Amino acid sequence: MTEKQKQRRQAYEARNAQQDKEKLSQLICKKFIEQETYQQADTVMWYLHCRSEVRTLNAMINELDSPKRIVIPYCTKDSSDQNKLGLWLLQDLTELISGTWGILEPPQNRWGEKGKEISSDELDLIMVPGVVFDRVGGRLGNGAGYYDRLLQQLRADTVLSAICFESQMCDKVLMEQHDVYMNNILTETYSYPIERNGFKASKK
Repeated sequence: MTEKQKQRRQAYEARNAQQDKEKLSQLICKKFIEQETYQQADTVMWYLHCRSEVRTLNAMINELDSPKRIVIPYCTKDSSDQNKLGLWLLQDLTELISGTWGILEPPQNRWGEKGKEISSDELDLIMVPGVVFDRVGGRLGNGAGYYDRLLQQLRADTVLSAICFESQMCDKVLMEQHDVYMNNILTETYSYPIERNGFKASKK
């Protein structure tokens, strides 16, 4: 087992064992919404949780009534058959069905639909999931590369705001040269502001 696999396993175990997931998720999502970068953003990408991740669905639903453009990702393939995230402008939950890993997503026959498909350079702020994080913005995902590819295609000023339980934090994530660091990481206990590409995320 590699060191990355060990880090993932330890974090999965910690996340699975996390108590009060619903209550803590509400606190974390509240932090995400109240941060200054969220309030200033026009187009925000949320992820929709699966398994033992921070629960985001209820908070995201409430934001559909806000003036912001709410975008959600879905798992698809690019022209080279590589994993990629499609970006869907969400206006109503009825647009979604259960898809990959049981995550809500638009039905395949609507993928790429004009007016609903969003370009990555339109995103002002991204809620980034992950398996394990460190306090300098390092992130380790599930290993499928979906977010890795998206994060490498963004505007330099797009804010990357990761959310996780404090139990998912570690001393140092094993990062590779192509990996992208977060602007900030929000847990139920702390907000970790990190400088990335000359941009300093505000501390809340």
